[in-house]
Amino acid sequence: MALPQRQTDIGPPKYDQFLPPIIKKNYGKWKYHEVLTPGTMVHVAESGDKLYTVRVGSPRLLSTETIREICDLAEKYCDGYLRFTTRNNVEFLVSDKSKMDPLLAELKVKKYSVGGIGPRVSNVIHTQGWVHCHSACTDASGLVKAMMDELYDYFTTKELPNKVRLAVACCVNMCGAVHCSDIAIVAVHRKVPTINDEMVTKTCEIPTTIASCPTSAIRPNPAKKSVTINEEKCMYCGNCFTVCPPIDIHNPEEDGVAIVVGGKIGSLRTDPKFSKLAIPFFYNEPPRWPKVVAAIKNILETYAKHAKKHERVGEWIERIGWERFFKLTGIPFTFQHIDDFTFARDTFRTSAAFKY
Repeated sequence: MALPQRQTDIGPPKYDQFLPPIIKKNYGKWKYHEVLTPGTMVHVAESGDKLYTVRVGSPRLLSTETIREICDLAEKYCDGYLRFTTRNNVEFLVSDKSKMDPLLAELKVKKYSVGGIGPRVSNVIHTQGWVHCHSACTDASGLVKAMMDELYDYFTTKELPNKVRLAVACCVNMCGAVHCSDIAIVAVHRKVPTINDEMVTKTCEIPTTIASCPTSAIRPNPAKKSVTINEEKCMYCGNCFTVCPPIDIHNPEEDGVAIVVGGKIGSLRTDPKFSKLAIPFFYNEPPRWPKVVAAIKNILETYAKHAKKHERVGEWIERIGWERFFKLTGIPFTFQHIDDFTFARDTFRTSAAFKY
């Protein structure tokens, strides 16, 4: 006699219990897929079964009301099955083709944006920003809104040489995927944190605070029963602020953003790539960040004009060379673009001289 399966809260549940029946039936036996429109595609199985996908952009920071509305649409048209992609798109998984048009019609009435499939801009993955994050250097949600207002046609209708993945991270600790996105914005602090010695003594654990620094820039300050920061080693990451708020990393007048380009996750045609610096710094200009948005649009449209079909942004840059990239985009080359990190990583950042 088989014992009933024991349910625990250890680890995630097995993924296949959440799969739609049509996917379970044809698991590993899909023949091909086809993009139908900028926001819809169909997967065809060897058995002849078809699964239709409707992709909708989401603002990522969702209200409970919006989530319930999305779930109601899934119950009505998809037997309750939908999924969120890693880029915060919502994909409705429709097994009955007759329900596609009514779903699209209701999405239009409710003003959801359908698109992002194929050689287009996908939904922007981003971090918390000023709304929720305590160490943010910029407002991720505001930047994304301003940027996508300008690039909306590339999500819904216009085509590019290949898909373009956008990302925004509100600090260099980066819970957004700026390190592996085609074009991305990463916010940066530029000043060493200020220390409120009196509050450090009262509210912080000195050993924990020292251990939080990845470059060993923080040392005890016995005279003040606090800590001190070696400015030459500080890289403005804000980890110390996370564990000890009296060490304040925020500086509204000096915080801003940088733009990086050329990253990708996929290994199709070329290996995955890390993003590299394109523009070192813009000051924050809320609520619309006009200079940042204009710079992103300039890079995207230059890529669209000059890249070959199927080339990702990083592949295009590697083919033409960085010198040509700076010339075509009109971006000035500065000393921040000099890249010797591979050398520094193997020496300074791992040596005792750097740590101590």
